[in-house]
Amino acid sequence: MTLVGKDFLLTNEWGRKLFFDYAKDMPIIDYHCHLVPKEIYENKNYKNITRLWLNDGTYGDHYKWRLERANGVPEELITGNADDYEKFLAWAGTIEKAVGNPVYEWTHLELRRFFGIDEPLTRKNAPEVWKKANALLQTDDFKPRNLIKLSHVVAVCTTDDPASDLHYHKLLKKDERENGFRTLPAMRPDNLIYIDKPTYGQYLNELAAVSGVKINSFKDIIKAMDQRFGYFNKMGARLSDHSLSTYHFIEATDDELDSVVKKAINNEQLTDHERDQYLTMLVENLMKLNKKYDWTMQFHNNVLRSINHPMFDQIGPDTGFDAMGTQPDMVAEIQKLFTKMKDEDSLPKIIFYSLNSNDWLQLVTLMGCFQEGGKQRMQLGAAWWFNDTAEGMQQQLRTFAQQSLLPNFVGMLTDSRSFLSYPRHEYFRRVLCNFIGSLVEQGRAPEDKEYLGKIVQDISYNNALNYFNFFPDEKPSALFAKHENKFQF
Repeated sequence: MTLVGKDFLLTNEWGRKLFFDYAKDMPIIDYHCHLVPKEIYENKNYKNITRLWLNDGTYGDHYKWRLERANGVPEELITGNADDYEKFLAWAGTIEKAVGNPVYEWTHLELRRFFGIDEPLTRKNAPEVWKKANALLQTDDFKPRNLIKLSHVVAVCTTDDPASDLHYHKLLKKDERENGFRTLPAMRPDNLIYIDKPTYGQYLNELAAVSGVKINSFKDIIKAMDQRFGYFNKMGARLSDHSLSTYHFIEATDDELDSVVKKAINNEQLTDHERDQYLTMLVENLMKLNKKYDWTMQFHNNVLRSINHPMFDQIGPDTGFDAMGTQPDMVAEIQKLFTKMKDEDSLPKIIFYSLNSNDWLQLVTLMGCFQEGGKQRMQLGAAWWFNDTAEGMQQQLRTFAQQSLLPNFVGMLTDSRSFLSYPRHEYFRRVLCNFIGSLVEQGRAPEDKEYLGKIVQDISYNNALNYFNFFPDEKPSALFAKHENKFQF
């Protein structure tokens, strides 16, 4: 079989029918990514494939960096100031050893879909790939906006701090009909959640300035956040995202919270108990705000972050030194939170991702206790990060299907910082179609092409369109001209 060829990941006839006849050409709603709005707006061609693929000086692909370190590549050729071509050669020498890793498959999907390069990338053919890719990168089709539009994307949700003025979102909103897609903010309040950071007090000053709320207490923080929710909502935001590496449900009084906030502002050492109190009450209040504005609240849990301290000190966070967490009582603690918020009628729509797949069955059965009030308000999120493999996706789909209603699933997201990551939606759709096709072959789903085709189209696109309500006034088909879908075969 050809590498990432026509039948890539499709091992049964029904899977092939569903993918090619129903899933392949559906539009994309990328409801969680880390693209930079400034880069979308400025719409500049990338100098070369290293800048687009590996490290452009603003951010980089830590998936790739981890593999390079495993291959003995010096840090200078990964995150350092080495020549871009030498960095590309180092990556080519790494990827040829990555068979079986999803990054190997994503890399070759991107080469095939965007650059028309069919052969596996190796150090030997790297010079030819470098030359062909870089020539294409200077064309109009490879400007960021066209990479989005020509990948058949109609909505992109970036990840934005509550204190952001959303300047580039405002500018992009003026151009969205011309662009052919909508760029929307999604709020991520990490700078509030990570109360131990030495910059916490400075951040509260920034939040106070942008919200117009003088912050002297925990209640003032929530008042300021209410203002920011309202502002983001006017800008089209419909989601928030919350990174809870660990979580313990411990409530606190206002006086206790004010004391904790004061200590954090003064950079005094917090106890685990104080930290858990603050986080519990912050999350409770953020859940109330998500419910008030009818947003979807995303949780990303069970992560060990920046555990290589010397490398963190050298190059900072999000550089490839995170791992799966193993908090054994995570879901039990989340249950206390959900139960409390349900008692107060303050439970919003929720998508829950755990990096530890051992949590998934517990999570999906927990969320099944709180589904009333709308269609699939509580969702087990797509296989995330280290689980973002064909096998991880299959496990997530199987768990969702066995314990809830898979046809209601809102589907895939890129969770990426790269404009070349949209083939991950194709990757997911192939896994999805193959999974449903295998159910047909086992006699567990009907041989009804129209019925099953609607399911895969809904999961690929329609469910996200309806669930998030990114287009309350017009459907994308009316708002934008038909997409060319150029980068899919």
